[in-house]
Amino acid sequence: MLRFSYVKREAMHKEYDPESVESKWQGIWQDNHLFRVEEDPARKKYYLLEMFPYPSGNIHMGHVRNYTIGDVVARYKRMQGYNLLHPMGWDAFGMPAENAAIAHKVHPAKWTYQNIDTMRTQLKRLGFSYDWDRELATCKPEYYRWEQWLFVKMFERGMVYRKKASVNWCENCRTVLANEQVEAGLCWRCSAVVVPKELDQWFFRITDYADDLLEYCDRLPGWPDKVVTMQENWIGKSLGAEIYFPLKNGDGHIPVFTTRQDTVFGATFMCMAPEHPLVVKLAGGTEQEAEVRAFVERIRGQDKAKRTSDDYEKEGIFVGAYCINPFSKRRMPIFTANFALMEYGTGAVMAVPAHDQRDFEFARKYDLDIIVVIQPKGETLDPQTMTEAYVEEGVLVRSGPFDGLENVKALDAIADYLEEKKIGKRTVNFRLRDWGISRQRYWGAPIPIVYCEKCGVVPVPEEELPVILPEDARMLKGGKSPLPELESFVKTTCPGCGHPDARRETDTMDTFVESSWYFERYCSAHNNQGMFDKKAVEYWMPVDQYIGGIEHAILHLLYSRYFTRVLRDFGLVTYKEPFTRLLTQGMVCKETIKCANHGLLFPEEVVEKDRSRTCKHCGSQVEVGRVEKMSKSKKNVVDPNVLIEKYGADTLRLFCLFAAPPERDLDWSDQGVEGAYRFLKRVWRLVAEHVAHIQNVKPFDGGEELAGDLRTLYRKTHQTIKRVTNDIEARYHFNTAISAVMELVNAIQAVKEGILSTPDGASVLRLSLETVIVLLSPIVPHLAEELWEALGNSGSVLEAAWPTYREEAIAEDEILIVVQVNGKVRSRFNIAADAHEDAIKAAALADDRIVARIGGRPVKKVIVVQKKLVNVVV
Repeated sequence: MLRFSYVKREAMHKEYDPESVESKWQGIWQDNHLFRVEEDPARKKYYLLEMFPYPSGNIHMGHVRNYTIGDVVARYKRMQGYNLLHPMGWDAFGMPAENAAIAHKVHPAKWTYQNIDTMRTQLKRLGFSYDWDRELATCKPEYYRWEQWLFVKMFERGMVYRKKASVNWCENCRTVLANEQVEAGLCWRCSAVVVPKELDQWFFRITDYADDLLEYCDRLPGWPDKVVTMQENWIGKSLGAEIYFPLKNGDGHIPVFTTRQDTVFGATFMCMAPEHPLVVKLAGGTEQEAEVRAFVERIRGQDKAKRTSDDYEKEGIFVGAYCINPFSKRRMPIFTANFALMEYGTGAVMAVPAHDQRDFEFARKYDLDIIVVIQPKGETLDPQTMTEAYVEEGVLVRSGPFDGLENVKALDAIADYLEEKKIGKRTVNFRLRDWGISRQRYWGAPIPIVYCEKCGVVPVPEEELPVILPEDARMLKGGKSPLPELESFVKTTCPGCGHPDARRETDTMDTFVESSWYFERYCSAHNNQGMFDKKAVEYWMPVDQYIGGIEHAILHLLYSRYFTRVLRDFGLVTYKEPFTRLLTQGMVCKETIKCANHGLLFPEEVVEKDRSRTCKHCGSQVEVGRVEKMSKSKKNVVDPNVLIEKYGADTLRLFCLFAAPPERDLDWSDQGVEGAYRFLKRVWRLVAEHVAHIQNVKPFDGGEELAGDLRTLYRKTHQTIKRVTNDIEARYHFNTAISAVMELVNAIQAVKEGILSTPDGASVLRLSLETVIVLLSPIVPHLAEELWEALGNSGSVLEAAWPTYREEAIAEDEILIVVQVNGKVRSRFNIAADAHEDAIKAAALADDRIVARIGGRPVKKVIVVQKKLVNVVV
């Protein structure tokens, strides 16, 4: 039993006042540490976690919906008896805080900590059941110290490396982006165009885990299929062969990865990615050099996703060099082409225009040879008359010793030949690339590396950690990091040899590093002896239910899965997958509103009167646009704080859950919010109306027989318990659960007053009202607490057990039968639930409406369907 004490206040008010109710119970929860939790091996645990927020300064409706969904599940599981961990913290490092701080001319540290204080207050105002004793912020040294420690351990094992690489550069953010952070050629944060840039970078060897990450995608039954598919596609495993194409000038060879080695005899030219280092080298000293360089620069700035799309124009340029097809011995011109990417395979593609549509289009455009090497059975393809590439199965032709083989069987035969002749090998290719974690920004965790002229690259010793980010550094214009120019930070002594002129690494870590292990840190948030307490993690992890947006389906979730495997290899955890179940909630959407004179308008800038909407500034009629995701840029946002002031947090919570299932987008409705508020007032009045004569009455326990309206209400109560439990447990369909409670409220109000005033009536009413309160308590906890207290109960409603239903109470006395004549509904009637099929047929044929419809015609057949429907065929 939880400790719970407070001074009981005045009797129940007749009218619902959300502000006083919510402030009262939030204070009681806090004073009694109601949500604090500790490990208890004697109890079954449940770890409920929503993705922690970036402290932007104010919560938005997306936050409200996400965290309300999580809070309902948390409270529900707690009432089921689970030892419930439900923590909250702050994803506090990163470019958004830094950019915002620069824009507002305030230091990122000050900006971040102020925002954390503001958002913490807002989250508490919504009544979320967080264990605030476990709160963490990733920008604090006591947190990032331990990821620096892990970095050093990974460095010592060769799991981290540094190399010069062509990276994705966002000029606006002044930093490098991982491949996963480039969306359609734009920065995922600011939407600026991303360009390639050569820099020394630190990388995590995530590709070492590619096979395991892919294999375990089939072991995530609690994840949405869409998310699993996105992970599988991003990892992108391809089985194939690497073939070596010798350069005609004899200076080495070009390795090419292909999954279609069966078509190698049809390769007539090669295409290389513009980013490939050989392109400019091969063009050097040729007539094409200047043209090739210009092409390379132009293509490198293009959107990579568009470059590979089917409808994007294929273009390329001859680099002035040739290679030799090792099978056909044919001389093949080498092109650089926009559809070839360094991120796939080796960055070079053997082009087989007869059997690849992209190559076919390129060959037609540049008048290159097309050689058919796979013929469909019973047909003969002519390259001169082909209108598209042939990509189906067939038999090999013009393929030397492999002629006559089915192309599927030729895959292995040619792979064997490659290895036998040492002109290639079987291989596996992954789309996934190692994770570049270096960021040329200030507001992030410093990379714990020192550079020494004598010792080279030296990791910072464990006893010298953390390398603290100086929070007093002055920000520079244009977003440039001040760290390289901050001598007090950069200059240090070499940990290896003691040289006084060593220099610290000035790049900081990608903020996805922080969010890849925070869920483990919550298990022992204030542990100062390691990343976390292993026993606590062993008890709480993995997370039983994780909740967040679909936009994190690749980046955060993949990195978290990878990081967990790293921790496992170091013996820090025993599991591979951090999240057992995953729920990706939909977006909160609202229509956009535009004025011809003032552009997009915020909702408060629109005047509504007599079904007309006008601009507040000029009085012009406004144009209502399409429903889109709430966004400040679209101005279709609603301030949760304003709604809380007007309606209370419980109303906002109820609307967010009732308007749509959690996985679907929620379309905002002011009328829907009003409707939620009216329902809560209705529940309040219902309890206030009856509290006096049921306060000292025990809930009906089913020990006596009931009849009439009381039996109906008792049955409805247990049916509601079953529906709500199933809707939450199986599907998280809170909207239908709320609808079921609304039906129960209607049923209570439908019972005649005189019946409820009897002893049995008061007892059944007490049961029904308590059921309404308890079933609503995870959804509208403040209202439920107040009504629970009003009925004379002690302690928090959160301490009450989740109700169970009785099967015998659910059974119906009568069932409704729908009657059709020749397939059209003509009547309905009730009959005893245990009536035999013959009795149902007889009752249907005796029904006055059915007799009239039959009109004396002979009945051909009477069909009874599952004791629900009768179809009379005449």
